[in-house]
Amino acid sequence: MFNIKKQLSKLYSSSILGNLSLTGAWVAILAARGYSLVEIGIAETVFHIISIIFEIPSGVMADVFGRKKMLIVSTIMRIIGNFIMIFSCNLFTVCLSIAFHALSYNFSSGSGDALAYDSLKRFKMESGFEKYESNQLVIYRLCSGISTLCAGFALAIGHRIAYSTDLITGLIQIIILTSLHEIYADTQNRNDNIFKRLTDCFSESFRFLKEVRKVMGLMLCNSFVGAVDILLLFFLQAKLPEKGIPQWALGIALLFMETGGIVGSRLILKFPKISYKLIYAVSVLLVSLGFLAEHSPYYIVMALGGFMAAIGDDALQVRTNAILQDMFPSEQRATLTSVESFSFSVIMIVLSPLAGFIFTYW
Repeated sequence: MFNIKKQLSKLYSSSILGNLSLTGAWVAILAARGYSLVEIGIAETVFHIISIIFEIPSGVMADVFGRKKMLIVSTIMRIIGNFIMIFSCNLFTVCLSIAFHALSYNFSSGSGDALAYDSLKRFKMESGFEKYESNQLVIYRLCSGISTLCAGFALAIGHRIAYSTDLITGLIQIIILTSLHEIYADTQNRNDNIFKRLTDCFSESFRFLKEVRKVMGLMLCNSFVGAVDILLLFFLQAKLPEKGIPQWALGIALLFMETGGIVGSRLILKFPKISYKLIYAVSVLLVSLGFLAEHSPYYIVMALGGFMAAIGDDALQVRTNAILQDMFPSEQRATLTSVESFSFSVIMIVLSPLAGFIFTYW
């Protein structure tokens, strides 16, 4: 029997296992292995190039073959990426590993939200999605913070052992995912051949975007704010030590910055009726202040800037995703959610190498 609480609990558990690992401090690990900020920026660019290529196809596959199956595929991709990183010896093999992590992100980005929303919709509980999304972002930020807090430990034990620990969590995650209840949206077309189902889902998704143009505007606005915040937090991992932060305090500072996202994702729930334009304006202001704080000579101010940027990013993310999911048709929900991730990757491809240059020389 389908139990919505158990379904969401399993999704939360899977999310925890997917985000809680020593490999979350991959920027610090690569920096410690001798890779420059420009090379790290190249690796990040590879991540988003792969995301651009496979993001939308992975969403279509989730809508046609099942969201649960694609979540399992996502975990398998992450396991392969970790295995390659264990034996990586140059920038090429690092980028190859990052490519598989990008595929992991692709296959989970639309699938998880689509499965959660349609599970809630089955019980006419769609209004609870914003809280679900908030909880997911809390999990992401908390796990990322804990991972970066353990950055020193990861460096001490070496990247091979650090990535090996994630192989174990990946196997546990697969076991949890196999127990999820699948929600199929394309029941009307399940007797058609596979190619037709894939092409129909793809074409219907873009027909929807063409007719409802507001959706694309929301996606782009949210993606731009998120891209600036993520790049800021990525490069602060390498910049804070340059400003003299003690080694023991680096993990604490990174955890503090991640908690800004927790504050933002919970705070937005207190203002359900506030206009989206105002939320966006405040989010842009907070992220801009965070970017300016990066140029401070004081690492405390830099960390505070990262904290403020995370508040604005996650507050906007929660509200935007709730609005979008309410607008998406169930039959193309994962595909359209993937389009949002696609727009994010396009922006990141432009900003990642630029950010590597800016944070290095400005």
